[in-house]
Amino acid sequence: MASGPLVGVKIVEFAGIGPGPFCGMLLADLGADVVRIDRAESVGRSHPDLANRGKRSIAVDLKKPEGVEAALSLIEKADGLIEGFRPGVMERLGVGPDVALKRNPKLVFGRMTGWGQTGPWASMAGHDIDYIALTGALHTMGRKGEPPAPPLNLVGDFGGGALYLAFGLLAGIIEAKSSGKGQVIDCAMIDGAASLMTMFYGMKAAGIWNANRDDNMLDGGAHFYDTYECADGEYLAIGAIEPQFHAVFVKGLGLPADAFSAQMSRGHWPEYAKRVAEVVKTKSRDDWMKVFDGTDACIAPVLSMDEAPKHPHNAERKTFVEEFGITQPGPAPRFSRTAGAVNGVPALAGKHSKQVLESWGIDAERAADFLSAGAIAQS
Repeated sequence: MASGPLVGVKIVEFAGIGPGPFCGMLLADLGADVVRIDRAESVGRSHPDLANRGKRSIAVDLKKPEGVEAALSLIEKADGLIEGFRPGVMERLGVGPDVALKRNPKLVFGRMTGWGQTGPWASMAGHDIDYIALTGALHTMGRKGEPPAPPLNLVGDFGGGALYLAFGLLAGIIEAKSSGKGQVIDCAMIDGAASLMTMFYGMKAAGIWNANRDDNMLDGGAHFYDTYECADGEYLAIGAIEPQFHAVFVKGLGLPADAFSAQMSRGHWPEYAKRVAEVVKTKSRDDWMKVFDGTDACIAPVLSMDEAPKHPHNAERKTFVEEFGITQPGPAPRFSRTAGAVNGVPALAGKHSKQVLESWGIDAERAADFLSAGAIAQS
């Protein structure tokens, strides 16, 4: 049985890639009943994907009128919907917002795209790197004199996309409970990525952030906020920003207290960084952590994906869990009373088709009609 604060919330998710499925996973981890509508032809061809953990799958042929009706019969019962197609695709399939909200006036219809539903680029293809490029985010990342460095697809897809859609869906569902009216959420990764840049635009306006990469306090320009190679080829991550933490950092390095007395002087940062690099290179990563562990120096080892789950802090908090034979990040955030959980293995396409129809209260005769018409496929 599912657990988490969202038990009782019903979400229909149209199968896709990236931020849409990840948004659905976040909700499923917190107990929502997330039903993924897969293409009928995907039955027998899908593969496990961690973003599909805790969900159930129904395979629907949306090319058949009966398939469209089957999808709408689920939408009638849902609190929220997730789709990640280009603008206009859901409308062409016959399950767009106008039709869906007519069938279910309280539905919160979440649309996940890169560029948004409107604008001159709305119909164009794109990926995370393109969306963050247009917001100013990508321009800030990388080393001086080098091209901007792609930060994995965390900023656009998952930070600016999935998290904002989850936030928007839950806000919409809460509002619908009081108003009795649903609405459409236009969640664009470009908007979310821009929103994540709010602090930096504020720093720019205050004159404390410039356009040069690797020249600012949080982009690797400062000696106290960067990564440094150790004697064993591993790395330390240093974030000793505040003066009191910076002092602990300097002491741990074995340097005089006034070694970096002009801490916030941008002109001194290159020479300070060179000195830090020389000192850090004298010990292994583990030896440095023996020096700094338990202190306020704001220093952590840069761990690989193999190492991270084994770190004592992650292990004690169960930040990573092992489920169905795979080590993976656990549900977040944490709740004191209604804890979330990995509420099931990743669903293969069509695995729960009959079960979903039954559990969501679809009339048995109607469900039988869907199956006999080939509108629903069961794996």
